This record gives sequence, structure tokens and C-alpha cells, in this order.
Amino acid sequence: MKVYTKTGDKGKTSIIGGEKVSKAAARVEAYGTIDEVNAFTGYVISQMQHYQEIKKELTEIQQALFDCGTDLATPNDSKGYRATAESIVWLEQKIDRYADVPPQIEEFILPGGCEVASLLHVARTITRRAERCVVQVQETEAVSEHALIFLNRLSDYFYVVARYINFREGRTEPSYRRQGKIFHNK
Repeated sequence: MKVYTKTGDKGKTSIIGGEKVSKAAARVEAYGTIDEVNAFTGYVISQMQHYQEIKKELTEIQQALFDCGTDLATPNDSKGYRATAESIVWLEQKIDRYADVPPQIEEFILPGGCEVASLLHVARTITRRAERCVVQVQETEAVSEHALIFLNRLSDYFYVVARYINFREGRTEPSYRRQGKIFHNK
């Protein structure tokens, strides 16, 4: 099998269903950014020496990201979308599991900490960009509702897992100094 097809040499690409669109189209940008989240998630996995359960979760997330990317490469739901409500529920359960382990915060924190937590914060920001790209497509075209929701939850997942790992590694998360308390814990 040849890797190169030469079909994109003039700036066009085929989306699912065979329609040719510009490689600069919002839909292509959206699924390309989801691919970037997926690739970066693979990099995070490669850098994790511990936390085998989280590595398994990240691999499952990569599968769901591929589904989301496929959904964004699909111009309508006539062939059915792959992202599911079940993947969102699964992710929410993981978020709930990790969110309450570190101490609650009352201020914004600066991204960082140990290497893996820092990488998770980068993954979070790439995911937020992917979500914005999907919203841009959604403004004019049909998109998978579940893919958009999954991306929204995924950025939360990366955030809570970064905080969890920093806590487990004994890393203090510095607060953003120029603002007072914004979260009022009960």
C-alpha cells in the first residue's frame, strides 16, 4: 500500500462520503486538531512511568478521540456517528474519581508541576482548541453532539488528572497571584 495518494496535492481532501473539500475547511481543521489531541495523548502515555490505570484510560481515550475525529470527517449523520453517550458517562466517572483526591482549591492554579502533569495541562489546552474548532463547524454544519460533549469533558479530565498526579507526586500547584479567592468551597 502506498502512503501517498497525490489527491491532496492541490489543497483538497476527501471527507467521508467522498466529497472533496479544502484542506483549510473548518471541518478539516476540527478533525485535524482532534488528531493532534490524540497524538499528544500518545506522547503523554509514552512519558508515564507509573500510573498504569491512567495509562489504560488514556489509551481508551485515544480510541474515543479517533471516533470523534471520524465523526467530524463525516458531513452528516446519514452513516451514523461513532462517539457515544456511554463514552461521555465513562469519562465523567473518571473525572469524579480523581477530582476529590487533591485538596480543593479556591484560586486558579498555574499549569505545571511534574513532567506528566505538565504534559496533561498541554493536552488540556489542545483539547480546548479542538472543542473551539468543533463549535465553529457546528455554527454552519451538522456535527456529532457526542463528539463535542466528549471533548468538553476531556479537557476537564486532563485537568483533574494533572492535579491528581501532582498531588500524588507531592508537587505544590502555585496559585495565580493576581486574583483572590474565586471558588467558594462548601
